[in-house]
Amino acid sequence: MRIDTVCQTLIDEFRSRPTIRAGSLITTVFGDSIAPRGGTLWLGSLISLMADFGVSERLVRTSVFRLASDGWLESEQCGRKAYYSLTADGRERFRAATNKIYGAPAEAWDGNWSILLLSNLNAVTRDLVRKECGWLGFGSFSTSVMAHPKANAEDLNDTLKRLKVADLVVIMNASTLDSDIAMRMIANESWNLNDIDARYEKFVSQFRRALTAASKGNSMAPKTAFLIRTLLIQDYRTVLLRDPQMPTELVPNDWHGLAAYNLCRNLYGLIYERADEHLTKTIETKDGVLPAPGDAYYQRFGGLRSNK
Repeated sequence: MRIDTVCQTLIDEFRSRPTIRAGSLITTVFGDSIAPRGGTLWLGSLISLMADFGVSERLVRTSVFRLASDGWLESEQCGRKAYYSLTADGRERFRAATNKIYGAPAEAWDGNWSILLLSNLNAVTRDLVRKECGWLGFGSFSTSVMAHPKANAEDLNDTLKRLKVADLVVIMNASTLDSDIAMRMIANESWNLNDIDARYEKFVSQFRRALTAASKGNSMAPKTAFLIRTLLIQDYRTVLLRDPQMPTELVPNDWHGLAAYNLCRNLYGLIYERADEHLTKTIETKDGVLPAPGDAYYQRFGGLRSNK
Protein backbone atom coordinates (compact mmCIF):
# COMPACT_ATOMS: atom_id res chain seq x y z
CA MET A 1 0.00 0.00 0.00
CA ARG A 2 1.31 3.46 -0.91
CA ILE A 3 2.35 5.73 1.94
CA ASP A 4 -0.10 8.47 0.96
CA THR A 5 -2.94 5.92 1.02
CA VAL A 6 -1.83 4.72 4.44
CA CYS A 7 -1.72 8.33 5.64
CA GLN A 8 -5.24 9.02 4.42
CA THR A 9 -6.48 5.88 6.18
CA LEU A 10 -4.93 7.08 9.44
CA ILE A 11 -6.43 10.55 9.00
CA ASP A 12 -9.87 9.08 8.24
CA GLU A 13 -9.67 6.88 11.33
CA PHE A 14 -8.69 9.86 13.48
CA ARG A 15 -11.55 11.98 12.13
CA SER A 16 -14.05 9.16 12.69
CA ARG A 17 -13.39 8.95 16.43
CA PRO A 18 -16.44 9.82 18.54
CA THR A 19 -14.60 12.71 20.15
CA ILE A 20 -11.72 14.54 18.47
CA ARG A 21 -9.55 15.71 21.35
CA ALA A 22 -8.14 18.79 19.66
CA GLY A 23 -6.38 19.97 22.82
CA SER A 24 -4.55 16.66 23.12
CA LEU A 25 -3.48 16.78 19.46
CA ILE A 26 -2.27 20.37 19.83
CA THR A 27 -0.28 19.26 22.88
CA THR A 28 1.33 16.54 20.76
CA VAL A 29 2.25 19.06 18.05
CA PHE A 30 3.80 21.42 20.59
CA GLY A 31 5.73 18.65 22.32
CA ASP A 32 6.88 16.74 19.25
CA SER A 33 7.37 19.50 16.70
CA ILE A 34 7.44 22.97 18.24
CA ALA A 35 9.14 22.64 21.65
CA PRO A 36 12.45 21.32 20.19
CA ARG A 37 12.45 24.11 17.61
CA GLY A 38 12.16 27.25 19.68
CA GLY A 39 8.80 26.53 21.28
CA THR A 40 6.79 29.36 19.66
CA LEU A 41 4.48 29.62 16.66
CA TRP A 42 1.87 31.92 15.18
CA LEU A 43 -1.72 30.91 15.90
CA GLY A 44 -2.44 31.07 12.17
CA SER A 45 0.25 28.45 11.52
CA LEU A 46 -1.29 26.17 14.13
CA ILE A 47 -4.75 26.60 12.58
CA SER A 48 -3.29 25.61 9.20
CA LEU A 49 -1.59 22.52 10.65
CA MET A 50 -4.74 21.38 12.43
CA ALA A 51 -6.92 21.79 9.34
CA ASP A 52 -5.21 18.77 7.76
CA PHE A 53 -6.43 16.66 10.67
CA GLY A 54 -10.00 17.87 10.25
CA VAL A 55 -9.87 20.25 13.23
CA SER A 56 -11.72 23.51 12.57
CA GLU A 57 -10.35 26.98 13.25
CA ARG A 58 -13.00 27.51 15.90
CA LEU A 59 -12.02 24.32 17.71
CA VAL A 60 -8.33 25.26 17.55
CA ARG A 61 -9.01 28.67 19.08
CA THR A 62 -11.18 27.15 21.81
CA SER A 63 -8.59 24.48 22.60
CA VAL A 64 -5.70 26.95 22.71
CA PHE A 65 -7.70 29.18 25.06
CA ARG A 66 -8.28 26.22 27.39
CA LEU A 67 -4.62 25.19 27.29
CA ALA A 68 -3.67 28.76 28.20
CA SER A 69 -6.23 28.81 31.02
CA ASP A 70 -4.81 25.53 32.34
CA GLY A 71 -1.31 26.97 32.44
CA TRP A 72 0.18 25.08 29.47
CA LEU A 73 0.47 27.95 26.98
CA GLU A 74 1.01 31.69 27.04
CA SER A 75 0.53 34.22 24.25
CA GLU A 76 2.32 37.29 22.97
CA GLN A 77 0.59 39.78 20.72
CA CYS A 78 2.62 41.30 17.88
CA GLY A 79 0.45 43.66 15.90
CA ARG A 80 -2.62 41.70 14.86
CA LYS A 81 -0.96 38.31 15.28
CA ALA A 82 -0.89 36.16 18.40
CA TYR A 83 2.09 33.87 19.02
CA TYR A 84 1.85 30.99 21.48
CA SER A 85 4.55 29.26 23.47
CA LEU A 86 4.79 26.93 26.45
CA THR A 87 4.73 28.40 29.93
CA ALA A 88 7.50 27.55 32.40
CA ASP A 89 5.21 24.91 33.97
CA GLY A 90 4.32 23.67 30.50
CA ARG A 91 7.98 23.24 29.60
CA GLU A 92 8.61 21.32 32.81
CA ARG A 93 5.66 18.99 32.15
CA PHE A 94 6.87 18.45 28.61
CA ARG A 95 10.37 17.66 29.82
CA ALA A 96 9.09 14.84 32.01
CA ALA A 97 6.77 13.54 29.27
CA THR A 98 9.53 13.76 26.64
CA ASN A 99 11.84 11.60 28.75
CA LYS A 100 9.17 8.94 28.86
CA ILE A 101 7.89 9.12 25.28
CA TYR A 102 11.25 9.08 23.49
CA GLY A 103 13.23 7.12 26.07
CA ALA A 104 14.01 3.41 26.00
CA PRO A 105 11.83 0.89 27.87
CA ALA A 106 12.68 0.05 31.46
CA GLU A 107 15.84 -1.96 32.04
CA ALA A 108 16.28 -4.85 34.46
CA TRP A 109 14.50 -4.35 37.79
CA ASP A 110 16.25 -4.61 41.15
CA GLY A 111 13.03 -5.44 43.00
CA ASN A 112 12.78 -2.11 44.83
CA TRP A 113 9.74 0.16 44.92
CA SER A 114 9.36 3.90 45.43
CA ILE A 115 6.48 4.51 47.85
CA LEU A 116 4.66 7.83 48.33
CA LEU A 117 2.71 8.51 51.52
CA LEU A 118 0.14 11.27 51.00
CA SER A 119 -1.49 11.29 54.45
CA ASN A 120 -0.27 14.82 55.21
CA LEU A 121 -2.24 16.29 52.29
CA ASN A 122 -5.82 17.54 52.33
CA ALA A 123 -8.29 15.79 50.03
CA VAL A 124 -8.09 18.33 47.19
CA THR A 125 -4.28 18.46 47.15
CA ARG A 126 -4.06 14.68 47.49
CA ASP A 127 -6.22 14.20 44.41
CA LEU A 128 -4.03 16.62 42.44
CA VAL A 129 -0.84 14.84 43.52
CA ARG A 130 -2.35 11.45 42.67
CA LYS A 131 -3.24 12.73 39.19
CA GLU A 132 0.16 14.31 38.48
CA CYS A 133 2.14 11.37 39.89
CA GLY A 134 -0.11 9.05 37.92
CA TRP A 135 1.32 10.65 34.76
CA LEU A 136 4.75 9.66 36.07
CA GLY A 137 3.60 6.05 36.27
CA PHE A 138 2.71 5.80 39.96
CA GLY A 139 -0.16 3.51 40.82
CA SER A 140 -2.53 3.91 43.76
CA PHE A 141 -2.45 1.17 46.37
CA SER A 142 -4.90 3.19 48.49
CA THR A 143 -6.12 6.79 48.67
CA SER A 144 -2.93 7.81 50.52
CA VAL A 145 -0.35 5.35 49.18
CA MET A 146 1.18 5.33 45.69
CA ALA A 147 4.00 3.18 44.32
CA HIS A 148 6.27 2.77 41.32
CA PRO A 149 8.90 0.07 40.66
CA LYS A 150 11.31 2.26 38.66
CA ALA A 151 10.45 5.89 39.41
CA ASN A 152 12.56 8.66 37.92
CA ALA A 153 13.75 10.54 41.00
CA GLU A 154 14.37 13.81 39.13
CA ASP A 155 10.91 13.85 37.55
CA LEU A 156 9.28 12.97 40.88
CA ASN A 157 11.13 15.67 42.83
CA ASP A 158 10.41 18.29 40.17
CA THR A 159 6.72 17.39 40.19
CA LEU A 160 6.41 17.55 43.99
CA LYS A 161 8.22 20.90 44.05
CA ARG A 162 6.01 22.29 41.29
CA LEU A 163 2.93 21.24 43.28
CA LYS A 164 4.48 22.76 46.44
CA VAL A 165 4.16 19.52 48.42
CA ALA A 166 7.78 18.37 48.55
CA ASP A 167 7.90 18.90 52.33
CA LEU A 168 4.58 17.10 52.90
CA VAL A 169 4.91 13.90 50.87
CA VAL A 170 6.91 11.06 52.41
CA ILE A 171 9.06 9.13 49.89
CA MET A 172 10.18 5.64 50.90
CA ASN A 173 11.99 2.71 49.30
CA ALA A 174 10.70 -0.83 49.83
CA SER A 175 11.06 -4.35 48.44
CA THR A 176 8.74 -7.36 48.35
CA LEU A 177 9.57 -10.60 50.12
CA ASP A 178 8.56 -13.90 48.46
CA SER A 179 5.27 -12.51 47.09
CA ASP A 180 5.79 -12.39 43.33
CA ILE A 181 2.40 -13.83 42.43
CA ALA A 182 0.52 -11.54 44.81
CA MET A 183 2.54 -8.52 43.62
CA ARG A 184 1.77 -9.32 39.98
CA MET A 185 -1.95 -9.45 40.85
CA ILE A 186 -1.80 -6.12 42.67
CA ALA A 187 0.17 -4.51 39.81
CA ASN A 188 -2.35 -5.68 37.23
CA GLU A 189 -5.23 -4.28 39.26
CA SER A 190 -3.58 -1.00 40.30
CA TRP A 191 -2.40 -0.11 36.77
CA ASN A 192 -4.97 -2.05 34.68
CA LEU A 193 -2.16 -3.65 32.70
CA ASN A 194 -4.39 -5.86 30.55
CA ASP A 195 -6.16 -2.79 29.19
CA ILE A 196 -2.84 -1.03 28.49
CA ASP A 197 -1.54 -4.13 26.72
CA ALA A 198 -4.65 -4.25 24.51
CA ARG A 199 -4.11 -0.59 23.61
CA TYR A 200 -0.48 -1.31 22.66
CA GLU A 201 -1.60 -4.21 20.48
CA LYS A 202 -4.11 -1.98 18.69
CA PHE A 203 -1.43 0.68 18.17
CA VAL A 204 0.95 -1.84 16.58
CA SER A 205 -1.78 -3.12 14.30
CA GLN A 206 -2.78 0.39 13.27
CA PHE A 207 0.70 1.68 12.35
CA ARG A 208 2.33 -1.50 11.02
CA ARG A 209 1.26 -0.69 7.45
CA ALA A 210 2.76 2.79 7.73
CA LEU A 211 6.11 1.30 8.75
CA THR A 212 6.00 -1.18 5.87
CA ALA A 213 5.19 1.53 3.33
CA ALA A 214 7.81 3.95 4.68
CA SER A 215 10.45 1.21 4.68
CA LYS A 216 10.16 0.78 0.91
CA GLY A 217 12.06 4.03 0.41
CA ASN A 218 9.54 5.60 -1.97
CA SER A 219 9.29 9.38 -2.13
CA MET A 220 7.14 10.81 0.63
CA ALA A 221 5.66 14.30 0.65
CA PRO A 222 6.79 16.37 3.66
CA LYS A 223 3.17 17.00 4.68
CA THR A 224 2.44 13.26 4.61
CA ALA A 225 5.44 12.63 6.86
CA PHE A 226 4.28 15.31 9.31
CA LEU A 227 0.74 13.94 9.47
CA ILE A 228 1.90 10.38 10.06
CA ARG A 229 4.54 11.42 12.61
CA THR A 230 2.03 13.48 14.56
CA LEU A 231 -0.61 10.74 14.65
CA LEU A 232 2.09 8.21 15.53
CA ILE A 233 3.22 10.18 18.58
CA GLN A 234 -0.35 11.16 19.48
CA ASP A 235 -1.50 7.56 19.71
CA TYR A 236 1.74 6.24 21.23
CA ARG A 237 1.73 9.03 23.82
CA THR A 238 -1.90 8.32 24.71
CA VAL A 239 -1.06 4.73 25.60
CA LEU A 240 2.42 5.29 27.00
CA LEU A 241 1.36 7.92 29.53
CA ARG A 242 -1.03 5.34 30.97
CA ASP A 243 1.78 2.82 31.17
CA PRO A 244 3.81 2.75 34.41
CA GLN A 245 6.48 0.88 32.41
CA MET A 246 6.47 -2.09 34.71
CA PRO A 247 9.49 -4.41 34.69
CA THR A 248 9.13 -7.71 32.83
CA GLU A 249 8.54 -9.51 36.12
CA LEU A 250 5.23 -7.69 36.64
CA VAL A 251 3.62 -7.38 33.18
CA PRO A 252 1.33 -9.97 31.51
CA ASN A 253 2.84 -12.59 29.24
CA ASP A 254 3.30 -11.53 25.58
CA TRP A 255 3.36 -7.86 26.59
CA HIS A 256 3.02 -5.61 23.50
CA GLY A 257 4.77 -2.57 24.98
CA LEU A 258 8.20 -3.42 23.54
CA ALA A 259 6.75 -4.08 20.07
CA ALA A 260 4.99 -0.70 20.22
CA TYR A 261 8.21 1.07 21.20
CA ASN A 262 10.22 -0.60 18.41
CA LEU A 263 7.60 0.25 15.80
CA CYS A 264 7.37 3.86 16.95
CA ARG A 265 11.16 4.25 17.02
CA ASN A 266 11.65 2.71 13.59
CA LEU A 267 8.85 4.61 11.85
CA TYR A 268 9.81 7.90 13.49
CA GLY A 269 13.39 7.43 12.33
CA LEU A 270 12.26 6.96 8.73
CA ILE A 271 10.03 10.02 8.48
CA TYR A 272 11.19 12.67 10.96
CA GLU A 273 13.36 14.58 8.49
CA ARG A 274 10.63 14.91 5.88
CA ALA A 275 8.20 16.00 8.60
CA ASP A 276 10.66 18.70 9.68
CA GLU A 277 10.82 19.97 6.10
CA HIS A 278 7.06 20.56 6.20
CA LEU A 279 7.35 22.44 9.49
CA THR A 280 10.20 24.61 8.19
CA LYS A 281 8.17 25.59 5.13
CA THR A 282 4.84 26.27 6.86
CA ILE A 283 5.44 27.49 10.42
CA GLU A 284 5.82 31.17 11.23
CA THR A 285 7.25 32.40 14.53
CA LYS A 286 7.53 35.95 15.86
CA ASP A 287 11.16 35.93 14.67
CA GLY A 288 10.41 34.51 11.24
CA VAL A 289 10.98 30.91 10.22
CA LEU A 290 11.07 28.03 12.68
CA PRO A 291 14.64 27.53 14.01
CA ALA A 292 16.48 24.23 13.63
CA PRO A 293 16.01 21.60 16.35
CA GLY A 294 18.40 21.56 19.29
CA ASP A 295 20.85 18.73 20.00
CA ALA A 296 18.49 16.99 22.45
CA TYR A 297 16.01 16.42 19.62
CA TYR A 298 18.43 14.11 17.82
CA GLN A 299 18.79 11.94 20.94
CA ARG A 300 15.18 10.78 20.69
CA PHE A 301 14.67 7.00 20.58
CA GLY A 302 18.35 6.41 21.29
CA GLY A 303 19.59 8.67 18.49
CA LEU A 304 18.06 9.72 15.18
CA ARG A 305 19.97 8.99 12.01
CA SER A 306 19.79 10.99 8.82
CA ASN A 307 18.03 9.27 5.91
CA LYS A 308 19.40 11.70 3.33
